[in-house]
Amino acid sequence: MSATRKLGPFQISPIGLGCMPMSAFPPDRPGILDRRDAVIEVIHTALDNGLTLLDTADIYAPSWNTMGHNERLVAEAFRTWSGSAEKKSAIVIATKGGITRKPGADWLGTVGRNLTEDYLYRAVEASAARLGVDKIQLWQQHRLNDTMPFEEQMENVFKLRAHGIVQNIGLSNVSAEQLRRAIKIGGSVKDGGVVSVQNEWSPRYRNGEDVRQLCEAEGIAFLTFSPLGGVIRSKELADDKYNKWHQIATAKGVSTYALTIAWHLASSPVAIPIPGSTRKESILDTMSGLKVQLSASELAELNEALPPNDPVHPLLGAQPPFRD
Repeated sequence: MSATRKLGPFQISPIGLGCMPMSAFPPDRPGILDRRDAVIEVIHTALDNGLTLLDTADIYAPSWNTMGHNERLVAEAFRTWSGSAEKKSAIVIATKGGITRKPGADWLGTVGRNLTEDYLYRAVEASAARLGVDKIQLWQQHRLNDTMPFEEQMENVFKLRAHGIVQNIGLSNVSAEQLRRAIKIGGSVKDGGVVSVQNEWSPRYRNGEDVRQLCEAEGIAFLTFSPLGGVIRSKELADDKYNKWHQIATAKGVSTYALTIAWHLASSPVAIPIPGSTRKESILDTMSGLKVQLSASELAELNEALPPNDPVHPLLGAQPPFRD
C-alpha cells in the first residue's frame, strides 16, 4: 500500500471501496443478493490488503422497504473481519443520507430528497444503529433538495455534529459555488467543517474541475465515485487516440483499471477514488494501481488521450435556491 491520504482527522488508504453494488443498487447485477458471503469476503480481502475506507449509504438497498441494506452488510463485514483491534481502529466507515424512497421508488429517478432537521436526525440515528457504532466517523449529505433553500439544508447538516452521532461532515454531488457557501456556513477542514466532497469523476466524466480545485485549496478530500468509467470500453481501446491508455497499461504490466487509479492519484493530491467491486479479483486488480508510478510526461499523454467528456448527469436535477 502506498502513502496514505488525508480525510479530515484521518490518515487513510489512497483509495476506498464503494460498497453500493453489493446491495443490487443499481439493480444491474443479477444474483448479487444471493452472494452475501462472497461480497463480504470482497470487503475482507480489501481490508486484508490495506484498504481503510468503506463507503456506504442508507439508500443503497435492493428495494424501497429494505433501506439500510448496505449499511448492515458493511457492518457485518467489519464485525466478522479477522483484523486485529489495532487494524480495525484504522478503518473509516463513511455513510450518506438525505435521499428517501417509497413504494415503487427502486432507483434514483424516482426517489425523493429530505434534508429537514427532523429527518436528518432520524436518518443518522438509524444509520449509526445499523452500522453498530456510537458515532459515525464520516456522514455525507447525499443529494440536495431542490425545493428547499440551500443554506437551510446546510445549516441542518452541520447541526448533526452537535447532535453527537456524527463526527465529521462531508458533502456529495455539489458544485463549487455550493461548496463555497457550505464552507461559509459550517467551515472547512481547519474549522472542523466540511472534510470531504464525494462527486463523480473519471476519465469519461470530468465535470466540476473547479470543485476539485477548491478542495485542493482547502485541503478537503475529493472522493471520486464511479472512478473507472470511460477508458476500458473495447470500442475506444480500438481507436488509436484512446488506445494510449491501453499501451501505457501494457507497458507497466497492469490493467487499464489499475492505470486509471494511478491517473486519479497522480492528477490531484486530494483525490481518493472509491471504486465499487463485487469480486475479490477485481478489487485486488484495482488496488494494484497503487503501485503504479506515472511520470509527468505519461500523465500528459493520458490526459491528451481522454475520451469525450459526458454531460452533467441529469439525476442531479434542478439546483436548490440560494437565499440571496
